[in-house]
Amino acid sequence: MSTKIAAANVMLKRAYEVSTSDDGTRILVDRLWPRGVSKEAAALDEWMKDIAPSTGLRKWFGHDPARWEEFRRRYTDEVRQKPDLLNRLRSLARQGPITLVYSAHDETHNDAVVLREMVLNR
Repeated sequence: MSTKIAAANVMLKRAYEVSTSDDGTRILVDRLWPRGVSKEAAALDEWMKDIAPSTGLRKWFGHDPARWEEFRRRYTDEVRQKPDLLNRLRSLARQGPITLVYSAHDETHNDAVVLREMVLNR
């Protein structure tokens, strides 16, 4: 069995977007539940709040693109402290498609982007 994970197997989607059958296993990767989204609408298979950025890091970043590179570095360090959670995501992605669900408005600068890179070993 190959340990390589196909990039197409790890997708990103905002919690406010409609779920589809193509999403595969839907995993919320935020520490906080998305505002205004019901459990039914979220259609999640799992909520991995412990893999989300720490409260201190999340507040420091504040979704400021000027802090993006430093956020990526710090968040990567945090995730490396939780290898069991990262390995769980990788295992799920080897079995089939997964969608990392997040609530940030910025689709380019958020924790799910960093997490996807880590799952794909980039």
